[in-house]
Amino acid sequence: MSLLSRVKSDPLFTRVLRSSAHLFTSNTLSLGLSVIQGALVARLLAPEGLGLLKVVMVYASTINSILSFRMSELVVRYGGEYLAKGEKERASALMKAAGLTEAAVSMLAFLIVVFSAGLAERYFAKTSGVAWMFSFYAFGLLANFNTETSTGILQVTDRIKWQGTLNLAQSVITSLIIVAAYIWSGTLQIVLVAYLLSKTILGLGLFITAQLQLHRALGGGWWKQPLTSLTSPRELIRFAVSSNISATIIKIFRESELLWVAFFLTKTAVGYYSIAYTLVSFLAVPADPLISTTFPEINRLIVEKAWPRLRDFLRKITALSFAYNLALGLGLILLGRWVIIIYSGEEYLAAYPALIALTVGLVFNYTLFWNRPLLLSLGLPEIPIYVTLTVGLIKLGLAFWLIPQFGIVGAGVLLSFYYISSVGIMAWRGVQEIK
Repeated sequence: MSLLSRVKSDPLFTRVLRSSAHLFTSNTLSLGLSVIQGALVARLLAPEGLGLLKVVMVYASTINSILSFRMSELVVRYGGEYLAKGEKERASALMKAAGLTEAAVSMLAFLIVVFSAGLAERYFAKTSGVAWMFSFYAFGLLANFNTETSTGILQVTDRIKWQGTLNLAQSVITSLIIVAAYIWSGTLQIVLVAYLLSKTILGLGLFITAQLQLHRALGGGWWKQPLTSLTSPRELIRFAVSSNISATIIKIFRESELLWVAFFLTKTAVGYYSIAYTLVSFLAVPADPLISTTFPEINRLIVEKAWPRLRDFLRKITALSFAYNLALGLGLILLGRWVIIIYSGEEYLAAYPALIALTVGLVFNYTLFWNRPLLLSLGLPEIPIYVTLTVGLIKLGLAFWLIPQFGIVGAGVLLSFYYISSVGIMAWRGVQEIK
């Protein structure tokens, strides 16, 4: 039987692709709008202004991620199991605990950003009089008080496609504001308002949609279920804390790149690096739908102890992701200069070497995107902590030498090293476990 025939005859793989296709369609349309947004903002603000905007936005998201307990993973891991077994009381208590915890963390993150805005202005923005921007943009954290929990709910109720729909809606509204700002020579402040509105629409939209799904799956009074219905709170806390530590490590060493560039270099360098990082991040457009739809299926197969089906599923998913990531990666490397000119203008061509360095690591990462979800579903949340912390400390130590000496190219090489090392080790460990 040919590979195509085997794929068509596999209902699990077909279901994942069908759900991913809806997200991919919405995300592709959102991508087109994001390209327009990014191109106009880059031209409107120039490298230095773009660098300041990115520092303000990334600072708030980094603080939130450092505190975050990755509630979407907790909801998928245990909420999916409870729903599969028909244990609605435990599922209700879990959703309630996850939502309350995330809301408390979001409030704490907001307060930290507000009270540390002066330090962010001094060490990252390196521009006086902009502390208020950090506090202002932090209101987006309050609007996203339940985003992770809501995402997990949509995943386990097979309604994750709504995330793509909401993402498209906020992209349309944000694009309209940015286009208007570009036409009438708007300011950085107007652009900041547009992005804050975008976060608000997505956060509140996900919350409302998820609540409707919970009402359908668990009944109208699900939120009245006492937290004492959770029979294994220590296991849940262990998972949540492990996910928090792992997410914190990932955020510090991997997803806060622009802040590290701002710390070691200048806002102009941040502007260049952000263009390279943004263009390479488009690899996530086809990968994110697969990530969202694959995690619940991996978890379900592990709960059922269907090891042969799990191995076969991972082989097919990896082959598919490798094929399109390799094609996209080669396209970025070969056509990168033209892409930068079309996207942001010739003044950003200095970003091209960093783009090449980043592409290598991102292609590897999105090919083996299932590495961490597999370990979490296997009940091994500590392994990502050890791996990401060890590789991250090595990366951080090298940053003090490479980034000041080689600039944004050094930052790109370090991030690719981090992806290849950490993702490779975790994928290998997960595969060894299911054997």
